[in-house]
Amino acid sequence: MSKVYKKNSGNGSICLYMGKRDFVDHVDSVDVVDGVLKVDPSELDGRKVWVQLVCAFRYGHDDLDVIGLSFRKDIWIKHIQIYPPAAGEKPTNTPMQDALMKKAGEEGHPFTFVMPTNLPCSVTLQPAPGDTGKPCGVDYELKAYIANEADNPDEKISKKDTCRLIIRKIQFAPDKLETGPKSSILKQFIMSDKAIHLETSIEKEVYYHGDPIPVKVKINNETNKVVKKVRISIDQTTDVLLYSADKYTKVVLCEEFGDQVNSNATLEKEYKVTPLLANNKEKRGLALDGKIKDEDTNLASSTLLGSGVDKDIQGILVSYKIKVSLMVASGGLLGNLTSSDVTADIPLVLMSPKPAGDTDIKLE
Repeated sequence: MSKVYKKNSGNGSICLYMGKRDFVDHVDSVDVVDGVLKVDPSELDGRKVWVQLVCAFRYGHDDLDVIGLSFRKDIWIKHIQIYPPAAGEKPTNTPMQDALMKKAGEEGHPFTFVMPTNLPCSVTLQPAPGDTGKPCGVDYELKAYIANEADNPDEKISKKDTCRLIIRKIQFAPDKLETGPKSSILKQFIMSDKAIHLETSIEKEVYYHGDPIPVKVKINNETNKVVKKVRISIDQTTDVLLYSADKYTKVVLCEEFGDQVNSNATLEKEYKVTPLLANNKEKRGLALDGKIKDEDTNLASSTLLGSGVDKDIQGILVSYKIKVSLMVASGGLLGNLTSSDVTADIPLVLMSPKPAGDTDIKLE
């Protein structure tokens, strides 16, 4: 274990120990959330100690709450009584918990949460420059606290009796990748029986964040028009499902290439494009992979869903599409005044590579 994450309460009575903060969604299963809570019973005054894991969708900043409204919705929540230990059979300690118990000592109490497979992954919506407070999106929070009851809205819990730690639920790209998608379009123009044929494809179905994406383009121009240039763009579409079923699309890459295809000519070429968060820092509402404090992140990974999963509980769904457009202009005096576009698009799955040693996941 290379690093231990540790969070103390303000009064020092409880301390949360975690060996990692990223938990992998394998589509058909999710890593168990295993940790240890150290408890000093001397300051409890007859109260109990609980650990809570909550998946929440935040759609407004806390500083907007001026009339008692809550700008968050809890998607899933579970409590475990840590002290005094609740009756019943306890799960066997994981190797991670055994290592953490050596750090926490005799006052350590292991806990384990098993998340269902239908919960969303951690996603952050990029705030505008100058925005403060927690960003909107889906996040997971572990909270240890001292209270008489697990969840009594009338019981006020002091901050000094609480410690919190944000964790992430993430997905990695599958090991076995299928052949990439292909799209073609045949477009005819008014007053012409000829057409422009555009075909575009990518080699594999999944590409990693930060890697160049080779886009193959084939053009067969049988018309009397001229293809002036080729434009390649990548759109990120975000479905926000929980509060109003919003869907919005943002362009995360747009590049133009000056390749010209004259009348009755062809072109076959591969273009390499790389969508990066670094080129989209000013776009408010862009979906990003969940962040922990000020750590770097990237564009949100595509959402992979298992068969039969209810999309409505996901909170936020992210998908990508590559669009190849030809800027077509008429010849003669009118030239660019009568230009039009020929566009074909293909889906793109954008994810992070799986670290060595992780079990396989499957695309559904």
